Parts: sequence; structure tokens; C-alpha cells
Amino acid sequence: RGALMITTWLFIFGGLVQALAPSLNIVIVARAIIGVASGASTVLVPIYLGELAPPSLRGVMGTMTQFALVIGILVADLVGFVLANPTGWRYMFFLTSAMAFFQLLLTPFLLESPRWLLGRNANSNKARFIIKKLRGFRYDEEVETEVEHYLGASKSQSCNDSNDNSGGSSAKNPMLEMFQDKKVRLLVISTLVLQVANQFSGINAVFYYSGLFFDGVIENPLVGTTLMGAINVLATYVALLLMDKCGRRTLIMWSSAGMFVSCIVIVIALNGYFSDMVALGAVASYVCFFEIGLGPIPWLIVAEMFEGKYVAPAMSISCQLNWACNFFVGLFFPYINKSLGAYSFGPFAIVLLLTFMFAWIY
Repeated sequence: RGALMITTWLFIFGGLVQALAPSLNIVIVARAIIGVASGASTVLVPIYLGELAPPSLRGVMGTMTQFALVIGILVADLVGFVLANPTGWRYMFFLTSAMAFFQLLLTPFLLESPRWLLGRNANSNKARFIIKKLRGFRYDEEVETEVEHYLGASKSQSCNDSNDNSGGSSAKNPMLEMFQDKKVRLLVISTLVLQVANQFSGINAVFYYSGLFFDGVIENPLVGTTLMGAINVLATYVALLLMDKCGRRTLIMWSSAGMFVSCIVIVIALNGYFSDMVALGAVASYVCFFEIGLGPIPWLIVAEMFEGKYVAPAMSISCQLNWACNFFVGLFFPYINKSLGAYSFGPFAIVLLLTFMFAWIY
């Protein structure tokens, strides 16, 4: 909760600096501040929701993060129609601070993570009060049973650590231990593979350079971008319904396979064998399949599948890798598009095929 408060203040400060900036250099500095807050939020929110949610709802709660993101993208597209002009851009930037301030007003309703509280003090009354409030328990016995679940997992990890260090060696760094522990290593590799696939699937190439795809198909490319944003929201809502009914592996396979087929159709359409409307439909299909699997799952499985001591370092390295891949896609896609032309989605199709094969085998 405290870390989320820090990011909220960074959003407020960065948004104000950006809106009032007297020069482009100040805008760049403000964007860097907002970028730090965004990166931190990407790590903190899935962990926070995973620690608050009961096991039966972790999939849905994890997908809610993605749902909120795509709603934000759609709202930003709609705001762009009105304020993306020489006279309104400062008001558009000011919305960052306005939204963060609204979040600040809601912080009294933001509960601390009971896992974090119990990790600091196993007898924490505050943790027990929060568990009772979150789960709707009526009796103290129910609360204590839930507390034992939290503490039991922590004790199990402590026993494992004691056994590992029984030879007198010092405690290991959790980040290094993740890669050294054979039981955890495959999970780490799978998590990192999914983070790479999340970005190298090419989804942000569509949103960053949507004008390239909709030029000549739709009179105003911004309309096409907004249309994809709306489809993004609807597809994520479908993902909410599917997330706890279908297995994570199954959804990853359906997602990567559907995106792969959509990529092939896009390439064929861009070569003139299909109409522009077919290409538009393929892009919409591509976005939909992303949101049912490769969009939310790489983020929610960290809080679901890692032991408590590994969650923070696993989410940190996942976030760093994801944003690094995002940076490379945004930077190099114009050159890929210039070099490959109609075949610019070919590299993304290869990544998606490899992702499907990885999920099939492992």
C-alpha cells in the first residue's frame, strides 16, 4: 500500500510538470518521472491484487489489471479526439495528475496486504481485521484458519531455507536463488518467455503505429486506433469470463495460435490477395486473441505460482524484461516495416509459433 502511494504522488507531480512545462526538455523529464511511476505500478499492482484475492478469484483479479489498462488506452484515444491539438495538449497532460489525485482520494479504502503484515508480525491484529473484512468472515476461527494458510506457507519456505543453509552457508539472494533452484528455474524461464512473447508478438506495433495500418482503409487513422481500443476492451472482458474456467496453458496456446493465424492473414492481405477490410478484420482478431491469453496471463501467473519470497524479484525482472522488449519493438518496428514492407508481421508470426510450441511442450 505504501509503495502504491509513492507511485500516486509521482503521477501527480509528473503530470503537473508535464502540463506546465515551458519547453520540450521539461516535458521529457516529466515523461521520465511518469515512466518510473508506470513501471513501478506495473510491478506492484499485480502483486498487491494477488495477495489480497482469494485463490478462486486470483485469475479474475489479475485480469482486472489488464482490463483497467485497456480501458485507460481507450479513454486516452477518445480524449485525443478533443485535446490532441495545439491548444488542448496541456489539458490532456493535466489529466494524468487529475486521475492520480482521484486515486489519492480513494486511498482510505486501500487495504494493506495481509500477507505483508503477517510477514512482519505473525500476531498482527490489523492483518486479521483486514482478512475478516476481505473474506466476509463472521467468526474468529475462520480468520485464524486463513491466517494459518498464510503463515504455513511462510514457515514452509523458512524450513526449506534452513535446510538449504544447514551447511553454514549464508542466505542466498532470492533473485539468484530463483535461477539456481531446479524446482523454480523452469517456472522462471516460462515467466520470462511469456514476457518476451507478450511484447514480441507485436501487439504494441499495432497500437504505436496504427496509422500505418489504417492509412487508406479508414479516412481518419485515429478512428481506427480508437476502434482497436474498443475491441481491446471487449476482448479483455471476454478474458475475464474465461480466465478461471480455462487453464492458463490452454489460453496461452489458443491466444498464440489465433494471433499466428491472424498474422498470416494480415501478411496475405497486405500483399493484395485480400481486401483492406479483411486486413482490418485480421488486426481486430489479432487484438482479441492477445487479450484472452498473452495479454493478462504473463502478469498474473507470477503472484499465482511463485512462493512469497520470490514474488517481488520475479515480478521485478519480468517487468524490466517486458519494458525492454516494448522499447525495442517501438524503436525498431518502423525500420522492420521499411525493410520488409507487407511482410513486416512475419517476425511476429515466428515468435507466436515458437510461443505455441513452448506452451505445447512445457
